[in-house]
Amino acid sequence: MASTLPDHPQSDSPAGPPLPQSPRPAQPPHSGQSPQPRQPGQSPEPAQERGGRVEVHGIDHIPETERRGRARELFPVWAAASVNYLNLVVGGALVLSGLSLWQAFAVVVVGNLFWLGTGLLAVSGPAAGAPSEVITRALYGVRGNRVNNAVTGWMISVCYFALNLAAAAVAAFSLVEQVGITPDTPIKIAIVIAIVVLTLTISVYGHAVILRLYLPITLVLAAAFAVVGYAILRHADFGRSQPEPLTSGGQWAAVLAGVTLIASGPLSYTTSADFSRYLPAHTSPRAVLGWTALGGFLPSVVVGGLGVLGATAVDMTDPQAALQKILPGWFNPVFLLSLVIGTIAVNALTAYSAGLALQAVGIRIRRTLSVLVDGTVAVALTLYALLVSNFLDTVSNVLQLTVVLLGPSTAVYAVDILLRRNRYDGRALTDESPGSPFWYRAGVNPAGALALLAGVTASALCVDTLYTGPVAALTGFDLALPAGIVVAAVVYALLMRRVVSRPRA
Repeated sequence: MASTLPDHPQSDSPAGPPLPQSPRPAQPPHSGQSPQPRQPGQSPEPAQERGGRVEVHGIDHIPETERRGRARELFPVWAAASVNYLNLVVGGALVLSGLSLWQAFAVVVVGNLFWLGTGLLAVSGPAAGAPSEVITRALYGVRGNRVNNAVTGWMISVCYFALNLAAAAVAAFSLVEQVGITPDTPIKIAIVIAIVVLTLTISVYGHAVILRLYLPITLVLAAAFAVVGYAILRHADFGRSQPEPLTSGGQWAAVLAGVTLIASGPLSYTTSADFSRYLPAHTSPRAVLGWTALGGFLPSVVVGGLGVLGATAVDMTDPQAALQKILPGWFNPVFLLSLVIGTIAVNALTAYSAGLALQAVGIRIRRTLSVLVDGTVAVALTLYALLVSNFLDTVSNVLQLTVVLLGPSTAVYAVDILLRRNRYDGRALTDESPGSPFWYRAGVNPAGALALLAGVTASALCVDTLYTGPVAALTGFDLALPAGIVVAAVVYALLMRRVVSRPRA
């Protein structure tokens, strides 16, 4: 659908697909209305935009007078979260699954195209001046959205936090061992807590600190992975072929599984509006989409591609140990430290959104305290996983199924943005009373609930991960991702079209 708005000069937009028309802000900068007068003693710069102060906003609406920035500032936010060890591991796993070198490269590119969906969801942030956890009230209703936030917002986020924290902790254990310290149980507990403290400090200080820190973090991680990339390129075998090539059916099965695995990364960021909501309402939607998608796509493809090449040089079944054999000796501690820093960058975003989700569930709690609650739960899960049992394996297996929920959830959100042409009333979205325009029927929007249920059902029938669904058993392919997205999108569009086009009394 072509956009009817011109590009805005301040957005510095990269080339990208056209978007629906952006909403008109309730108080345009040149509408003739005077901004609200500053109270005596109030700083001329909003507190939440100053990097040295804790962010004061949670899930409340951000007034236009407190918004500033440019869309290009979103690039380092998503780049820092994408220059990470996981993308390297996944790239190597594609070759281990039996794909040829070039097939694996193609899967890396296609799977990361789902960052366009993350970018599309982010355009609703400036339009509403609210986080994703509040905007989705338009999709599911006030009460229905509380359930949505409890599951897709909070529970999944905390599980991801625990998994990433465990990965960072393992790298940190190796790091302290290299400097001559034996990582016994007390040392391991201290390391996990130290990583969490650093992570939650970023999350508690919030939006302004994230914007300021993530550019230097991106540069540091890019420099570290450049050294890793150089070492891999020196040892890579570009002519490598699989000793036992897959059959035609096996190739397609591996390709679909690989795309799903990579797509689960961008799909997990259904909360991308959390980080764009402070931008002015008139910010170009194309710019928001473009810089968000590019920030996730570009580093993910580069690092994932290095992982593919790495599988031709070392045994990627244990990449952390194997890569150290081809890296310079002096760089091994730097490499391990970069893994920890990259994970902290990812988890700070996860904890930030999980804190907002806990508020949106309906719990009356400050954002800063909700972030600390999320961190405490994640620490408990991580310590149990690392020190007591194989709980981490269980959680990891469960998270492989999150695409069953996250694919349809992303599809419903994206279709709502397109149907409404990105017009959201941020103040109305904060109204949780029965008189709210988003109360629908008893607080639930039947269109959103039915569309999500239909999409999840279709995806579950097609999944072939921890179990084999009937459709997967019949076809031999895991079609959970496309099935869930298509069914949810079609059902929601059909059920919601009249509701969105109906004029409000």
